Amino acid sequence: MKAYMGIDVGSVTTKLAVLDEADELLTATYLRTQGKPLAMVQQGLRDIRQQLPPGTHICGVATTGSARYLAGVIIGADLVKNEITSHAVAALHHVPEVQTVIEIGGQDSKLIIMRDGVVIDFAMNTVCAAGTGSFLDHQALRLDMNIEEFGDRALLSQTAVRIAGRCTVFAESDMVHKQQVGHRIEDILYGLCQALVRNYLNNVGLGKELLPPVVFQGGVAFNQGIVKALEESLGTQVIVPPRHEMMGAIGVALLVHEEMSAIGRGSEFKGFGVSEASYHTSSFECKACPNLCEVAQISLNGQILARWGGRCDLWERAPIS
Repeated sequence: MKAYMGIDVGSVTTKLAVLDEADELLTATYLRTQGKPLAMVQQGLRDIRQQLPPGTHICGVATTGSARYLAGVIIGADLVKNEITSHAVAALHHVPEVQTVIEIGGQDSKLIIMRDGVVIDFAMNTVCAAGTGSFLDHQALRLDMNIEEFGDRALLSQTAVRIAGRCTVFAESDMVHKQQVGHRIEDILYGLCQALVRNYLNNVGLGKELLPPVVFQGGVAFNQGIVKALEESLGTQVIVPPRHEMMGAIGVALLVHEEMSAIGRGSEFKGFGVSEASYHTSSFECKACPNLCEVAQISLNGQILARWGGRCDLWERAPIS
């Protein structure tokens, strides 16, 4: 059986998805990155190897996410793609007529505007936690509840409380005040959902035309309180596709399937054995110009495999000795 693997390494979670020749999901794994992207990619490969049907042949592998270059070097990726392209392709695969893609992850959020199957605009929030999954995680922890029950309890709200959500610090102070004056936890939770959506639309969505169909992707789409708040704010149905938390990995797997079919060559995938190798990552400051870029490098058994991270491609082009 021919199969194609996509790997999405984010700051909070690492996702691996394997598609068959018909682009159906064969298997997938979802892990917390825990600040260890290299170790989590290796763990993900071990999990996938155990789950694949016997006789499955990986014919192409691609990476995306914030650590896509690191993951690409480790596994021998045939394709490395940015998150915008990966999420757009996955959304199109599930909802071909999609015009707006909302993706909210653990530490960033994205908005993709599509018309006739083509990305015409996008926006990202990568500098502020307000409006991301970590924003909700932090508040759930403060209220001594699991993030899994957050959305269900928010849906029980009868009169939502307005929370100042433009900053996590202000939001927490506002929530403490609302608790002290006697508001129900459910009303505070749904008010927080509305605050996150309001912040997202006023920041990432500022000046954008958000037309239906609207597809909501990313781990935060598990939270039905956020889904409801989005639908109220946009005045339209919000579609949450199956395996919405895996869409980056699924999208890049679709892309590598197309790529490998077009070029007609074998995959560069190094095999599942790389999950047992002992890699070492380090960095140094480049002094070739006043930018003083921090350049990352990865090595195996003392041999440097790749360097990246500078504003120019000086170290990417430099011969590795």
